[in-house]
Amino acid sequence: MSIKLLDNSLELEIFLDKEDSEFEDNICLRFIEDCPEDEKVFYGGETNIYITRDQALQIVKALGAVLEEANESN
Repeated sequence: MSIKLLDNSLELEIFLDKEDSEFEDNICLRFIEDCPEDEKVFYGGETNIYITRDQALQIVKALGAVLEEANESN
C-alpha cells in the first residue's frame, strides 16, 4: 500500500517484509522523498522503519481515536 503525503513529495509505503519473516518487526514503513534537500523531513531519500504487529496495532488505534475526535469537532 502506498500513500502520498505533503503535496505528493513524500510517499509512505506500508508492507510486510517477507525476507524478514523470522523477525518480530517485519512490518515496514518506507518513506520516499522526492523534493529538494532543504525540504526533506528525513536525511535520506528513502527511510525504512520496521515495526512489530503490536506497534502497528497501536498506530491503527491512535489514528482511529484521532479520526473520532476530528469527526466530533465537525
